[in-house]
Amino acid sequence: MTLSTTFFHKLALSGYFGLLIWVPVWHFFLAQGIEKSPLFIFLIWILPLLLPLRGILKNRPYTFAWSNFIVMIYLLHGLTAIYAVPEERLYAVIELVFASMMFVGCSVYARKRGKELGLGLKKLKDVMADEKAKFER
Repeated sequence: MTLSTTFFHKLALSGYFGLLIWVPVWHFFLAQGIEKSPLFIFLIWILPLLLPLRGILKNRPYTFAWSNFIVMIYLLHGLTAIYAVPEERLYAVIELVFASMMFVGCSVYARKRGKELGLGLKKLKDVMADEKAKFER
């Protein structure tokens, strides 16, 4: 891995594990207001973060890419909480920082590492040329 790939890998991991630690701390210990069941908190806030854990630990670029769909939940939640829950604004900002770190890190790492490994989508013109060559034989 190149230096920049390593940086974005560490950024993605920092954001991911930061969210994985911060979200339960926030919802179990710091959240005020209505009582929520621990099962509800686990299913809604923690389980989605656990889905990409195996692929992230094995440094699979594809997992880093699709985990961005999951991190959108936390970006939206953080933005909504900043607006809707003024007493938990600081907690939401922390969530946004971790989610943004994960999003940027995962996006760039997946792209750079995928290129290093030769995993990428072919350009459409190359695919079309290959298909044309198959049928012209």
